[in-house]
Amino acid sequence: MSNPAETVGKRLNVLLGEIGQDPLEPIQSKCFDDYFTLLNRWNARVNLTAIRDQEGILRRHFVESIVCARALPAGISSLLDFGSGAGFPGIPISLCRQEIAVTLAESQGKKAAFLNEVVRVLGISAKVHHGRAELLTTTYDCLVLRAVDKMGEAVQAAAKLVRPDGCLALMSTGVELETLKSAAGEEFAWSEVIPLPGGENRILAMGIRAISSPA
Repeated sequence: MSNPAETVGKRLNVLLGEIGQDPLEPIQSKCFDDYFTLLNRWNARVNLTAIRDQEGILRRHFVESIVCARALPAGISSLLDFGSGAGFPGIPISLCRQEIAVTLAESQGKKAAFLNEVVRVLGISAKVHHGRAELLTTTYDCLVLRAVDKMGEAVQAAAKLVRPDGCLALMSTGVELETLKSAAGEEFAWSEVIPLPGGENRILAMGIRAISSPA
């Protein structure tokens, strides 16, 4: 259990240390503290996440997203968080990988409003796209999906938005991984999965798009 007087940033560093990850920088710790405060406040009136307790949010959402952010390949300049919801993992990616231009795609109005508030308060460069991600025509260096409704259909749509030699990052479970790989199509070459600390056989799978889609 965490100490009630312990800040979110300090608790995150403890949890990161438990899994062999480096601590956050002080400015990142402060941002995650502010992010949690906003999430907690908005959760009282908008259903942003089913997990409401601090320890659960930090372990399942924050730490898992930080691990994803750090594992993404170098050289990514643009990323789309496909169905961002409460901002996982897009907000942590923007905080941990400031060189990446992050777009948070969210179709639900209240969740999009929350994301805009987080971006404003934290002063990060991420942009919010209020609309269905699958209707976008822009392509990105990286697409990331986590806990999206109808995940297989979402992966199929997301794969089309990945640039040639770009990365499709799936935060899922080992049980459904092969189904999601199939949905992405044969253009992707997959690397070894990375275990995630969220429990329930959680993994990060990354596939590189080898060729462009036919016209």
